[in-house]
Amino acid sequence: MSKEQYPTDLAPEQFQLIEPDLRTQSKRGRPREWDLRVVMNAILYVLRSGCAWRLLPHDFPPWQTVYASFRKWKRDGTWEKIHNMLHGRVRSEEDREPNPTAAIIDSQSVKTTDVPGPRGYDAGKKIKGRKRHIVVDTLGLLIAIVVHPANIQDRDGAKIVLKRAYQRFFGLQIVWADGGYSGQLIDWVKITFGIILEIVKRPSNTKGFTVIQKRWIVERTFGWLNRYRRLSKDYEVLPSTSEAMAQIAMINLMVNRLVPGSAPRGR
Repeated sequence: MSKEQYPTDLAPEQFQLIEPDLRTQSKRGRPREWDLRVVMNAILYVLRSGCAWRLLPHDFPPWQTVYASFRKWKRDGTWEKIHNMLHGRVRSEEDREPNPTAAIIDSQSVKTTDVPGPRGYDAGKKIKGRKRHIVVDTLGLLIAIVVHPANIQDRDGAKIVLKRAYQRFFGLQIVWADGGYSGQLIDWVKITFGIILEIVKRPSNTKGFTVIQKRWIVERTFGWLNRYRRLSKDYEVLPSTSEAMAQIAMINLMVNRLVPGSAPRGR
């Protein structure tokens, strides 16, 4: 059985935050052979290191066991349930209301690999792959994510991810975005959800890199996700698997906010 020898491992106190939601198990079938924390640590190892499932070190459970648990928890909504629970707890720790009323939207185009699955070409970024469309709150925590082919325009992808965000938090009042979301989308969002889509433009008199009000928050979230090597490209066959990987990365980050420990850090 794997011990706490990898930087990716969750401490016992950290695992206690998510254990109840992972332990829901049918009474049918064989008793669980591997400790849940060891299985979770193996999933985090794949996510943080970027290795293939089959290349898991031998002191973890067999890769088939680890992958089967990951897939089961994706299909039955466990990852989303844990993510949403931690999101509310972190916001409460930061003296914020559990349900945010303001958010920021943006997309990130990433390359895909030779695995099959939907993909497209983003002519603006000159990237063949997929887009991660995310909505985050003012703390940079994930509200909703949609992964789709990169050739889908931001205005079209925004409709999908904003629908998911609204279904989760129907009290959203304002969403900030960059100029790529301007035009008819503003009226559509107002009519459909009653949400104000406000475009935050880059100051006209600036050159080079500059921090743009509100938009830096969502860019920081992309930076958090990029520290997980499995998210450096899109290695997954299914977009839903890519979405689950991003949710697990945010679970790891939020667990470490509540009980500091193994979150990835910059150099």
